[in-house]
Amino acid sequence: MIGLTPAGLRQDDVVAVARDDAEVALGAEARARMAASAEAVDAHVASGEPVYGVTTGFGSLANTSIPVERTAEMQLALLRSHAAGMGPPVEREVVRAMLVLRARSLALGYSGARPEVVEAILGLLAARLTPVVPEHGSLGASGDLAPLAHCALTLVGEGDLIDGEGHVRPAAEALHEAGLAPLELRAKEGLALINGTDGMLGMLTLALHDLRALLRIADVAAATSVEALLGTDRAFAEDLIALRPQVGQDASATNLRALLAGSPIVASHREGDDRVQDAYSLRCAPQVHGAARDGVDYASSIADRELGAAIDNPMVLPDGRVESCGNFHGAPLAQACDLLAIAVADLGAIAERRTDRLLDARRSEGLPPFLAPDAGVNSGLMIAHYTQAALVAENRRLAVPASVDTLPTSAMQEDHVSLGWAAARKLRTAVANLRRILAVELTCAARGLDLRAPLAPAAGTGAAHAAMRTVVAGPGPDRQVAPELAAAERLLADGSLLHAVVAAVGPLA
Repeated sequence: MIGLTPAGLRQDDVVAVARDDAEVALGAEARARMAASAEAVDAHVASGEPVYGVTTGFGSLANTSIPVERTAEMQLALLRSHAAGMGPPVEREVVRAMLVLRARSLALGYSGARPEVVEAILGLLAARLTPVVPEHGSLGASGDLAPLAHCALTLVGEGDLIDGEGHVRPAAEALHEAGLAPLELRAKEGLALINGTDGMLGMLTLALHDLRALLRIADVAAATSVEALLGTDRAFAEDLIALRPQVGQDASATNLRALLAGSPIVASHREGDDRVQDAYSLRCAPQVHGAARDGVDYASSIADRELGAAIDNPMVLPDGRVESCGNFHGAPLAQACDLLAIAVADLGAIAERRTDRLLDARRSEGLPPFLAPDAGVNSGLMIAHYTQAALVAENRRLAVPASVDTLPTSAMQEDHVSLGWAAARKLRTAVANLRRILAVELTCAARGLDLRAPLAPAAGTGAAHAAMRTVVAGPGPDRQVAPELAAAERLLADGSLLHAVVAAVGPLA
């Protein structure tokens, strides 16, 4: 059970709710804070004073006064008008992350929403009901307005939900069958439900979780390629790496040393090799992989701070003030997502260079062209590299930052936007592409190890090779490649390959 408290959430909590349907409960302290915040809003409504989003309109309509008796009506109208997204629905895990993150922010007690609002969100999560949220609509400025409005609208019994069997259902019908009553909004609550960075933050958190595993897999792939290409491990020596005290570089080099420790293949050419040094794609793996690790650490610090932050506008402060602010602006998250997209593109680029070297008989130190027996009749893994190159090219396009772009909306009231939702969406695509890129490299490197027999790989790379051979056959005449690449991708996605490697050499950095 994950509790919503004034301390916020951890990244692992978000992943557990989004992907594993972990249960969530509203803590007693958070409940008390929410109740006090809601009472402060009620006092402002009763006073009739102009308070943005409570007794006034929204955006450029902020100077339009709303009669007290229509404040609740305005909140429902807000959800209806802002649920204006278009395109295919976003993934279930993203929507569940959005829901728990909005509940998290409201539970801090700075939004003026009653505890019943969070309970309604948690009811959806517990019933495994997922709002249908179109992909396009958020500018990442006043939070993820349109996506969150589609989520919020289902709480009041409108819009569509996807049930546990994957069927799209009218929200009112699905709520009734789950024993959930539609939420009746009060002043400020509609606005509180949509003014958040929860879509951006949810996607960033999920991407960080995946990238931590992919960074380790990238080290495994690099080590396997080093062996298959008869490379050296001397460039990864601890004293050499220590001369440049970059944190990520040190972690990656530590992994490479562990993965290659005791390698008979590496030892076989340690003496008498006339090559002075390896190509950059081998020798500089710790530097490139390490830079990506540093980017992940930075983005993770941004996510951690956001996971403890109150995100809304206006904010209801403990002394009763209701103040407008810009805490909903997605710039910190947008820039973090863009940084990660750049790092992901670079990781894929260096993996592709190692793959190309494995397949080129002029540079592969004795391996056959495209790792094919009877090359010419057989093409081997030639076109697997084409697929990998196409993914690398797409990731380079996705590395173009969204956060440097902006365009004004709401009659120039919202005149600078973050486009953080777009940055997070393209990051998700880039991360999925990186997993496929690494799957191709490992497919090629594993075949390279086969062709070095009777020389044996190290324990770490040998474990990776053995794991690959559980789903991908070894060298032989041409066969359909796509199913094997898909199987290799699944091996990376479900953690099996990393688990096998860790079982052989211990935890990786």
